[in-house]
Amino acid sequence: MRLLPTLLIAVLGATASMAQAADLNTLQLLSQSEFRLLSEDLGAILSFKPLIPSEPLGLTGFDVGVGVSGTVLENRGVWEKAAGGGSVPSTIVVPSLRAHKGLPFDIDVGLSVSRVPTAGITVTGGELRWAPLAGNAVLPAIALRASASAMSGVDQLKLRTLGFDVSVSKGFLFATPYAGLGTVNVRSKPEASSLKGDEDFNLAKVFAGVNLNFGLANLAFEADKTGKATSYSAKYGFRF
Repeated sequence: MRLLPTLLIAVLGATASMAQAADLNTLQLLSQSEFRLLSEDLGAILSFKPLIPSEPLGLTGFDVGVGVSGTVLENRGVWEKAAGGGSVPSTIVVPSLRAHKGLPFDIDVGLSVSRVPTAGITVTGGELRWAPLAGNAVLPAIALRASASAMSGVDQLKLRTLGFDVSVSKGFLFATPYAGLGTVNVRSKPEASSLKGDEDFNLAKVFAGVNLNFGLANLAFEADKTGKATSYSAKYGFRF
């Protein structure tokens, strides 16, 4: 139980001190097709990661914690070109702070603030989730989610994502596995004059995870595939 929070803190500290080796500051070197590939990777990295089961928290419920995601780049060569030939890791690590709050009518709201230290990117995201089936001892919970994220910190690029998905979860003792599928719309706008224009496209999204609750302490692990890129995430926090 003590190992995961220690590892998460170590990852957060290490990534926070990393140089911005993958700073995206030479987008003018990209072709339009390469810009599209870069945008697809960014959409997968920055799209909202649920890291929470489908069942609603309830009116007095909270879920807060720190998380970290790692997304394996599908187009590393394009990233290196966009970073002026700088060294780009094969996996982009994204630490985050996350909070969810239960509302009436089986609605939950969630917020996250993330950082991509290797690229100088800050990401703000959020979700609104409604469970038409809240779940019980027999039936699973089913939830509908709308999510969004937006990045800042890159002068040559503006990007936002909008996501929609349906998920299902069922608790067994202290473990609650969950899974879902949906779509992510990515809108990417270059500020480099050599590129022709915006990219606006949809990526299929599928994810699965498990939430482990030990009284107040809470752990979550999740795998996500958005478009062609795969992400792995973990969260440590408190759920009450």
